[in-house]
Amino acid sequence: MSDQKHLYLVDGSAYIFRAYHRLPPLTNKHGEPVGAVYGYTTMLWKLADDLNQADGPTHMAVVLDKSSQTFRNRIYDQYKAHRPDPPEDLKPQFPMIRDATRAFSLPLIEEDDVEADDMIASYAKAACAAGWHVTIISSDKDLMQLVEPCIDMFDTMKNERIRAEEVHEKFGVGPEKVGDVLALMGDSVDNVPGVPGVGPKTATKLIQEFGDLESVLAAAPDMKPSKMRDNLIEHADKARLSKVLVTLKEDCPLPIAIEDMVLGAIPEEPLAEFLQHHGFNSLLKRIGHVANTAAANKAIAGNPKATNAGDGTERAPVTGASAVPAPMPKIDVSAYECVTDISRLDHWITRARETGTLGFDTETDSLQAASANLVGLSLAVAPGEACYVPLAHGGTDMFAEKPVQIPMEAALAKLRPLLSDPSVLKIGQNLKYDMSVVARYDVQIAPYDDTMVMSFALDAGRQLHGMDELSKTHLGHECISYKSVTGTGKSQIGFAAVPLSDATRYAAEDADVTLRLWYHLKLRLSPEKATSVYELVDRPLVPVLSQMECAGIKVDRAALARLSSEFATQMEVLEKEIHGLAGQPFTIGSPQQLGDILFGKMGYKGGKKGKSGQYSTDVTVLEDLAGQGIEIARKVLDWRQLAKLKSTYTDSLQQQIDPKTGRVHTSYSLVGAQTGRLSSTDPNLQNIPIRTETGRQIRDAFVAEPGNVILSADYSQIELRLAAHFADVAPLRDAFE
Repeated sequence: MSDQKHLYLVDGSAYIFRAYHRLPPLTNKHGEPVGAVYGYTTMLWKLADDLNQADGPTHMAVVLDKSSQTFRNRIYDQYKAHRPDPPEDLKPQFPMIRDATRAFSLPLIEEDDVEADDMIASYAKAACAAGWHVTIISSDKDLMQLVEPCIDMFDTMKNERIRAEEVHEKFGVGPEKVGDVLALMGDSVDNVPGVPGVGPKTATKLIQEFGDLESVLAAAPDMKPSKMRDNLIEHADKARLSKVLVTLKEDCPLPIAIEDMVLGAIPEEPLAEFLQHHGFNSLLKRIGHVANTAAANKAIAGNPKATNAGDGTERAPVTGASAVPAPMPKIDVSAYECVTDISRLDHWITRARETGTLGFDTETDSLQAASANLVGLSLAVAPGEACYVPLAHGGTDMFAEKPVQIPMEAALAKLRPLLSDPSVLKIGQNLKYDMSVVARYDVQIAPYDDTMVMSFALDAGRQLHGMDELSKTHLGHECISYKSVTGTGKSQIGFAAVPLSDATRYAAEDADVTLRLWYHLKLRLSPEKATSVYELVDRPLVPVLSQMECAGIKVDRAALARLSSEFATQMEVLEKEIHGLAGQPFTIGSPQQLGDILFGKMGYKGGKKGKSGQYSTDVTVLEDLAGQGIEIARKVLDWRQLAKLKSTYTDSLQQQIDPKTGRVHTSYSLVGAQTGRLSSTDPNLQNIPIRTETGRQIRDAFVAEPGNVILSADYSQIELRLAAHFADVAPLRDAFE
């Protein structure tokens, strides 16, 4: 273990909001809201006690914002002016969170007139100058300016270190230039003005080309005439002001000496007293205290046995904070709002920031996320409080009447900051699809929860995880069906043609139901010990799979066409040979005609008629005949294999190549297999045969772009290997070894 001192600086403000949004509203035995307190306490415990000590801290402190007013507000009175006040149920938790920090006997730093980021910067630089290593527990982009060889960051939500390489990957410049990029692009959340029209990509490109902010502004008059050039000249003072606002103060007085921040073992007191006061019994057990949980269990909605409405089995009573969602109003689809003007959209965005949670769903014109066009968005900020924002309704005919709706780009310009706002948790059902759709409109969704993935983590194998099924199971509510608003068959219409009144009821209900499901499922994760699987395994994969689907895989269309032609030729040859052996032509693909030939005309034994009165000619029957040396059966099997390869792969894959990307975009499911493995559909890329020469030829049609390679990796029989390990079956282990 290194003798170098290692200081961990916890961005407490970010921790508070993460904790608040990770858990539904909880109350302690005194009736006080404590969801954020409980989440904050468990997160801090993880840091202080469970980190790998070989790379862990020797010293630690928590840094909080003391006030919303700092020296930056005197420089620019609009700084953070648009930030809403904290949610009402979070405000009384701030003092309790300070108590939690002190209960761990950790130094708590909060100073007047500066932000927590400034104190973090000052402590980090001081420790670095003293030869220490510093880790900042945060993913805040502003703090990335501080990264250097002796200072890194750690994002606990993603379990990722952030060093200079990661900063460069995010911003396209090193940490020392991040402030210049931020000054040009501004920040809508903090109301840092920046330069109008200059987004992240443009800001990075300018700093890469000219070196720093002042060089960019100096070069602006000589740039090609453009709106960007004009904005750089006109708003140069705003850019310079923005640089001052985003630059961290690194010389703040240090109220506690870094040497006094020594991190020791978790103290039993006063932590036990704090946990007992709030009834956090599951945490008390970790320090050897077993509290009396009878009263807490009795307080769970007056029912000591919380029941799983899905399978009727009793769930163990939950200790500690109450695990019962707050009462919700009855679902009333007539109460949803159709948002068709920008002022009402602003209202819903403000409400989302006030509540801190946002049920979210998209309506599109296709089930294929890679090619689906956005038709509208639905939002839910609280149970029963939901809306639909139509964006592309109306017929495709140029003379078709289009309803009043907010222009697409105007609405998305308002929604982009909200959907990436770290203080608002976005909640979706199969959110991977929505992420893929909105990514094509330059919209990112974070942070997020996915109720479908949550349900799978809790109830894999017990039930289906679609929203309609979950709504019936957990809410006792039957959702409006898609076909009831679009019709079926020849009379079916696209969602863009659905009248806004019907579209609003259907779409807003989806967001409302999703948010309600989250309140039910989130509470179950911890007591049912599903939190780790969901938080560390399943949930982080959602955006990864979305990106994989959007990227797709390149397929050589010419190779597939050539194989289709070869298969067709081989099938023709086999067809003539089969007809010759049968003594007459017939449709080989017809089970009835094939059965009549084999067992009627040719008289082979083993033919059995089903209820339909025709002979069975499935693969087992044909393989049995082929095993007896009957040549026609073997040739029919060969013909069938070629027909399947041709129809399922070589013909079908050509049709599924996206004309815009030239690639095939499959859909990966996290909830399609009970074992937890991914499944692939539309098309299924996991069942392409490999053991036959023809199957390998199909795989060869999947190619990489020039300069890239395709890596194929497969962990053979992984489930059996895991079973051998966990069951400790010696012969099975020996067999694998």
